[in-house]
Amino acid sequence: MSALRVTVWNEFRHEQNAKHPASTIYPNGIHAVIAEGLAQQGYDVRTATLDQPEHGLTDQVLADTDVLTWWGHAAHGEVADALVEKVYKRVHEGMGLIVLHSAHFSKIFRKLMGTSCDLKWREAADKELIWIVQPGHPIAEGLPECIEIGDEEMYGEFFDIPQPDELVMVSWFSGGEVFRSGCCYTRGRGKVFYFRPGHESYPTYFNEHVRRVIANGVRWAAPSNSATPVFGNTKPRIS
Repeated sequence: MSALRVTVWNEFRHEQNAKHPASTIYPNGIHAVIAEGLAQQGYDVRTATLDQPEHGLTDQVLADTDVLTWWGHAAHGEVADALVEKVYKRVHEGMGLIVLHSAHFSKIFRKLMGTSCDLKWREAADKELIWIVQPGHPIAEGLPECIEIGDEEMYGEFFDIPQPDELVMVSWFSGGEVFRSGCCYTRGRGKVFYFRPGHESYPTYFNEHVRRVIANGVRWAAPSNSATPVFGNTKPRIS
């Protein structure tokens, strides 16, 4: 069986700003660290970034992608609407999508959810505990019952998203807030997983458990061999 083909997309802006902590924590980009973790799991990984031609997601790249991971924060508005439509179409055709941290505000996630995807936030190095609330789920495989992250940006409820098809993880923060941090959806033939942690000012994507969640999420969201729906006018099967 061939390896799953994963494209790791990142806007790659904070890391190129020498005054931003991300330039030291992720000198080669957040995408490079996420890709490294996925490659260690045996996936066929490529990366793409905002400032590449077509944002690195050409028609051929999208056609050759089983699962796309998406990280964005400061430049959501710069993502071309035409590309959003292409990604949206590919998800409905069966491509998996892993939406990370501040990509809750990305054009593609908001289009797929149909809501504002707004939330509360605070950047103050809060402690985060990510509790596994569905331990039998494939995304929870090999994980402890609770993932502890020492410093992270706080996200708090209410999180304006549709009710998840499956809620796998819930976060608690040292300020007292809680947040639905591991949310699964199906859109068309594709699967979408939103995973909360990953603020660019902290080394979250080096955390072995965070890497395991993303790797598990990719496996869960991979395309299946389900029947392809057929639409439009059709002749009766029984005459």
